[in-house]
Amino acid sequence: MKYRQLFRDRRTSSSFSSSFSWVELGDGIRRKMSKEESESRVPLPTNARPFALSDLTGQNDNQIYDLVVNGKTFHARKRDWRTTQEGMARLLHADRVFFDSKQPRYVNYLDDFAVTPLNNVWTDTSAAGFAERKVYVVETNTKVIQRCLLMTTDPGDLVLDPTCGSGTTAFVSEQWGRRWITCDTSRVAVTLAKQRLMTALFDYYKLAHPEEGVGSGFRYKSVPHVTLRSIANNPEIRAGMSREEIDAAIAKQAPQETLYDQPYLDKNKARVTGPFTVEAVPAPTVRPLSDIESEQPADESVARTGPTLRQEEWRDELLKTGIRGKGGQMMRFSRIEPLGGTRYLHVDAETDGESPERVVVSFGSVDAPLEQRQVELAFEEAHSLMPKPSIIVFAAFQFDPEAAKDIDALTKEKTGMTFLKAQMNTDLLTDDLKKKRASNQSFWLIGQPEVYTRKVEDGKWQVEVHGFDYYNTRTGNIESGDTSKIAMWMLDTDYDGRSLYPRQVFFPMADGKGGWSKLAKNLRAQIDDELIEAYRGIVSLPFEPGEHGRVAVKIVDDRGIESLRVAEVG
Repeated sequence: MKYRQLFRDRRTSSSFSSSFSWVELGDGIRRKMSKEESESRVPLPTNARPFALSDLTGQNDNQIYDLVVNGKTFHARKRDWRTTQEGMARLLHADRVFFDSKQPRYVNYLDDFAVTPLNNVWTDTSAAGFAERKVYVVETNTKVIQRCLLMTTDPGDLVLDPTCGSGTTAFVSEQWGRRWITCDTSRVAVTLAKQRLMTALFDYYKLAHPEEGVGSGFRYKSVPHVTLRSIANNPEIRAGMSREEIDAAIAKQAPQETLYDQPYLDKNKARVTGPFTVEAVPAPTVRPLSDIESEQPADESVARTGPTLRQEEWRDELLKTGIRGKGGQMMRFSRIEPLGGTRYLHVDAETDGESPERVVVSFGSVDAPLEQRQVELAFEEAHSLMPKPSIIVFAAFQFDPEAAKDIDALTKEKTGMTFLKAQMNTDLLTDDLKKKRASNQSFWLIGQPEVYTRKVEDGKWQVEVHGFDYYNTRTGNIESGDTSKIAMWMLDTDYDGRSLYPRQVFFPMADGKGGWSKLAKNLRAQIDDELIEAYRGIVSLPFEPGEHGRVAVKIVDDRGIESLRVAEVG
């Protein structure tokens, strides 16, 4: 892995007072700093230059000679001088030798190298003092992520964060011109990260080669790194030069250190996050079981045959916690048992209450979305049961969009049964860490998005979101909701059936200080207030249909539960 050295300003370092304890005044007088000056309790005089003194001897290649200055002779004793006689003469011409004791010492000004390399102790990233506001207790300080990225990546490199959280890694990557991929098992985390990224304002950095794009890197500030060696080997320094001429010669020959955390800004431009979100349902390609030769009969079901250990745990949790609905409603069960003789229905249950109803449950897979085929086959099995169940619940960590569409289309009027989707909390995947209590929020009823499409002028279309249709656990009916609990919704105007590319994003619950309003305020520019207000609403902007002739609307409610609705247009 490549590694890039980063630096910090010496003047903010705790070693400032101990290392640079001398000062040269504007008239050339050099003296020791007072205690108050070294502790920064009083300012240094105007034009004063702090400096440190270091030894002029060391272990070199036989640089042993007598140094004669103003008729006084100095010996290197048992060690060698750090430079040749010619180099020592240049140090004397540059007034870089100080005689405060028996031996001469080298004068190292603070501004010779005003930064110091960062080591592996980052005390400036601790949470003490005025720390950044955190969304999560375990959220990483942005300065830590920034430092890691700047040390190990270049602009245009790809950064992966598989535990998104509030999106800090993606946020910092976007800020510093790195491409990024991030994901999370929590829909709340992903939603927070989306809003944080889309409503953020970033500085615009000047590119090293604008015609090549961000991959060419940025133009960075640099600082001279003046050393004893660079002065001693500087051929431009000679006797009789003025102080300004000597300083210019030193600066000209000194190597430069690049400050990778200080690119040049273009203050005439501001940068916002471009289109970035791609949400895809995993679609692993596997060989059909019928293609695999085996001595045992192949099982071609999409769900596992018979009760598995994992499903037994889910049954126990379902009996203990029930399924949570809208507004604190609960669907609780008086009985839950494994359902024998079926492949796609895994639970036979009975609701708790005065009028109990038979409920069957079909669980999705641990590592794949619940598929359309499972919906179809589970429905066929439920149809053959006697007595027929009143409710079929499909419980999964993730739903294939087409499967969710089919479940929503299977109404009580058509089938005589109520079809419901339940979101399974990812805590169920870590049963050993999950607390065993009835108040766990392990299963949530997912509302059915109520979405309308309409054709407008110039052949364009609009989408309007009317909220969710929720199952009322008290009445047993599907009831229309409203839009008050929609935290965010996204529109893909050309849905390909697999991946969701949000072309328009809305934050209906955001107030004047959040969502797109926050970005508009930060831009400090002329903003179309009506457009910003539209992105807080429930009606999309007009759009032209894409080649697939379908749109997809993903709605995230205030609980972080997602629902997807697909509609035909064009």
